[in-house]
Amino acid sequence: MLLEKHFYLMMRDNFMVRPFVPQLIYVEPKAMEYSLGKSLVTKFENMGIEIRETTSHNQIRNLPGDNDFQKYRNAKSTLVIGVRKTLKFDTSKPSAEYAIPFATGCMGHCHYCYLQTTMGSKPYIRTYVNIDEIFDAAEGYMQERAPLDTRFEASCTSDIVGVDHLTHTLKHAIEYFGKSEHGKLRFVTKFAHVDHLLDADHKGRTRFRFSINNNHIIKYFEPGTSRLNERIEAAVKVAEAGYPLGFIIAPIYLHDGWKEGYKEMFEKLDEALPPFARKDLTFEMIQHRFTKPAKRVIEKNYPMTKLELDESKRKTKWGRYGIYKYVYQDQEQQDIKNTLGGWINDYFPASTIEYFT
Repeated sequence: MLLEKHFYLMMRDNFMVRPFVPQLIYVEPKAMEYSLGKSLVTKFENMGIEIRETTSHNQIRNLPGDNDFQKYRNAKSTLVIGVRKTLKFDTSKPSAEYAIPFATGCMGHCHYCYLQTTMGSKPYIRTYVNIDEIFDAAEGYMQERAPLDTRFEASCTSDIVGVDHLTHTLKHAIEYFGKSEHGKLRFVTKFAHVDHLLDADHKGRTRFRFSINNNHIIKYFEPGTSRLNERIEAAVKVAEAGYPLGFIIAPIYLHDGWKEGYKEMFEKLDEALPPFARKDLTFEMIQHRFTKPAKRVIEKNYPMTKLELDESKRKTKWGRYGIYKYVYQDQEQQDIKNTLGGWINDYFPASTIEYFT
């Protein structure tokens, strides 16, 4: 418990998050058949990072650590270089038509994150090196819908910006869709490490979104991610680079002083965003929700969390994967929509609210 408390305080008060550097690398042999796999291994060898071979990510058994707490956190510092075998894309409503898989897992420690349940007991980060095959699969989906545009969401299974300063997979994707006739790319991040993406030839076909929240939530529930002011500063850089810009307010979480906290967030955003960044600006709003399996995993991985997970205070909503989610009561949801939606309209009247869920 002392170790957990030390980690929690260290992560909570780490106001300057450095770009992710893995402490351990695993390489699937097939990844070495691709030029990106070879170049990444060379890069990490030159960085002096330990590299191990594994026949498959499913065969990784001996992650460092004396207990579950240590193994979980060490897994979050582990990168697997592999090949994406399944090239059938999941749908990604309401954000996009399809999710495009370039990476899986995240180095952040957001207490509420759904990846904790989807990743199970092995929350290491995986990056896929067969990106041309992934692009070919995307092309097939685009042809099916042509002449309509097809939007691809690149952050359903990871915060890809958090690892892309090492892999540049996302940068390749931005430039690929920049040349596309019917494809558009979207992704969202909580990280401010965007400089390598600013000169990408995006041609306006990639919407660069930032997940933002009030300072209370970032401090207590989003350890290991960039702070609000860092995300806003990065968003200004992205707008200056000509990207269409967006913000996802998620999860919208009700706590003492939540209205004051979110109003301050909008005031900071309003103060920082220049006029040209507001002309094609989108907002998405996602309320906090959880499932019973998620609650068990959260309480195991973050036993000191202050996250409110009381089912009796929520209403149920049938989820896409055949399990109930616990969301806020109807009146609370209406209060969220009216309050945050009102501030968006006040501060950014030319913007679009794409959805609230």
